[in-house]
Amino acid sequence: MIVAERFAGPLAAAWPGNRTELLARALAPPDRSLPVPPARERAVWAHPHAPTLRHLRSRAEDDLAAPWPLPLAHQYARYFRDGERDTYEQLVFARQRRLTRAAVLAAVTLDPTWLDEVVDGVTLLCEQSSWCWPAHDDTHAVHGAVLPTVTDPYLDLGAGEVAAQLAWVDHLLGEPLDAHAPGLRTRIRHEVERRVLTPFAQRRDWHWLGLDGDVHNWSPWIHGNVLVAVLRLVEDPARRAGLVDLVVEGLDRYVASLPADGAIDEGYGYWWNGACRAHEALDLLAHATGGALDGVPADALRHTVAFPHRMHLGGDWYLNHADGSARPSGGQPWHALHRAARRVEDSDAVAHAAAHRRPDAPAADEKHGLGRLLLALTDPAWISATPGPPPLPRDVWLPSVQVLLARAAAGSPGGLTLAVKGGHNGEHHNHNDVGSIVVALNGVPVVVDAGRPTYTAQTFGPGRYDIWTMRGDWHNVPRVRGTEQAPGRTHAARQATATTDGTDSELRLDLAGAYPRAGVRHWWRSSRLERHGGRVVIADAWEFDPPEPDQAAPPTHVHLLVAGQVRLGDGRAEVTALDGAGRLGLRWQPASAPCAATIRQITDPLLLDVWGERLTRLAIDVTAFGPAGQLVVIMQELAPHEAFLGGPP
Repeated sequence: MIVAERFAGPLAAAWPGNRTELLARALAPPDRSLPVPPARERAVWAHPHAPTLRHLRSRAEDDLAAPWPLPLAHQYARYFRDGERDTYEQLVFARQRRLTRAAVLAAVTLDPTWLDEVVDGVTLLCEQSSWCWPAHDDTHAVHGAVLPTVTDPYLDLGAGEVAAQLAWVDHLLGEPLDAHAPGLRTRIRHEVERRVLTPFAQRRDWHWLGLDGDVHNWSPWIHGNVLVAVLRLVEDPARRAGLVDLVVEGLDRYVASLPADGAIDEGYGYWWNGACRAHEALDLLAHATGGALDGVPADALRHTVAFPHRMHLGGDWYLNHADGSARPSGGQPWHALHRAARRVEDSDAVAHAAAHRRPDAPAADEKHGLGRLLLALTDPAWISATPGPPPLPRDVWLPSVQVLLARAAAGSPGGLTLAVKGGHNGEHHNHNDVGSIVVALNGVPVVVDAGRPTYTAQTFGPGRYDIWTMRGDWHNVPRVRGTEQAPGRTHAARQATATTDGTDSELRLDLAGAYPRAGVRHWWRSSRLERHGGRVVIADAWEFDPPEPDQAAPPTHVHLLVAGQVRLGDGRAEVTALDGAGRLGLRWQPASAPCAATIRQITDPLLLDVWGERLTRLAIDVTAFGPAGQLVVIMQELAPHEAFLGGPP
């Protein structure tokens, strides 16, 4: 075991003194530690939110006629053999979601049929060889195995999720389960102890602890789930206080790592399982200590609740960087944002969450876990939230990640929205995208970031940047003298300058540092939204060392990845956007620069769900302009019957 010095960050500063002693005094007993009434409180569970119950019941009743999902050993081993991880994981997720549905139905009805369903689901999880997702398990690296090493369990995201789910089941249905299946709760405690709590306490070398300074979304996600398990399942007061203290220290490291502007370098998609998890854990901590450890003591964490609405393009489209999706599938746990935003009194973030609330729709579903579902079902403020328009701020500038987002007018997705990213290529879930742009038309991305495909072993292995969506060549950045951008923190934007006013919003960057080759003196990119003209202007100006005598310089291209139907002409292109959002016209100067279109057929289901069957890359060849040149690309919305290429629209 690695023994590390105690960490003192914003949480330690807010809650000074001997925190373990404070926790030993303040923690409520296990049966009152979680902020959800158990099933015995019939005033709550006899008549829960009807649309949510109907939503769950219809699928739970279908479950009864089907066998439980059965993740198999060879599916686990596939990750180590051929890199495929999704088949096993989806079966595990399906098993956990079925248990979640059954747990709610059992709490509502106390019917033996649903209690049996819960008993079966819990027992299957307890008999599952590993709760770890195969991509995270060190079984092969440490033991040379391709199957779980049951004597040496690995504590990852998956193990934390199961431990918390079983703790919520125990909390919700403890008394009915004692009467219906004596011994089950003892089994829960045994399995959670050996697989999660003991490893958490004894090992301090988990990479997600961030002892090396690299703290990411795993930290609050796992710590928050461990907190649920400790609060509900650990009886000894001294041990319980010590474990919670370790959780608080872990959360403190994460909170201390957040930038002052509240940005998340992993992008919008990871906010829900990063900063949001930290907010949820602190909320649990406040409840469990009766307010002794209350509040959100760090301004940076408070500011993160604004990140989702700051990244909103319109409708269900978001600005995606890193491994995020431009149109996340399956909805989000909006109630968790609503709750966190209420705690920090951010009215815009409250409004953004409430914009997704429909009174006749489920308050939440099982996809995001039993704990989140129970909290939504028992949150009157969320159940009664009134939907309104999302805030859609006019300008967003996040200096920590060098992201600018600017739209025509606050409160509306209409017209053009420009987003630009500087930063560096060593970010969490990084793509090689320094200087990349996204342009949305009426809230729908047209010049796009593809996002990421289904995860495999390659995604986080040495071949990550062989995946096309991660490469600079498939982002909206130049390919400089035959060279793509390279990964690593040193490959970064230089001299980022953002300006915003009522007329224009602009980010100016030197991209030269992102390219691993000598002789690139600078590549200035100015990306500007001109509100008065209703257009986006991308101006590139470069200077290279002259080529060697009698040697031709390798080609240089400016890339634009677009979604929709594309028509190409001399010095211009026309894109008919997705979702009927309209048409975007692009023209470039000098118009003599040739442009080639490459169609990328989409087969991965995650990307197919967002973009349809293809994306198109426009490669504008600027090689002929020599070692010092300029290219200006102008983008404007086209009127419904406007002919941009000289023919009918």
